[in-house]
Amino acid sequence: MKITRISSGGEFEARIGYCRAVVAGGFVHVAGTVGQGDGVVEQARSALATISAALEKAGASLADVVRVTYYLPDRHEFEPCWPVLSAAFGANPPAATMIECGLIDPKYRIEIEVTALAP
Repeated sequence: MKITRISSGGEFEARIGYCRAVVAGGFVHVAGTVGQGDGVVEQARSALATISAALEKAGASLADVVRVTYYLPDRHEFEPCWPVLSAAFGANPPAATMIECGLIDPKYRIEIEVTALAP
């Protein structure tokens, strides 16, 4: 089986030892992705932009996402993100899970991980 690794050049990829995305077995697996910004909604938009860019490098798009997992340190911050998430996935909704948990740094309010069909 062929495996293609896609880097976004992020500082943590080399430090921690992971790729932004891996294409294998007919899927594009995008690593948990945090975004930049002061609030959860801005960070969600930013994370989705990074995810979208990784999918594009793999020849896929947000429309090909079949599974998404949202990680938030405060579940009460999830609802304000719904319009952003609906705009990103609304026409092609994936299976989804939201988990309340600690993230790598308290400044991050949301982390998003997706799996998409590979082209």
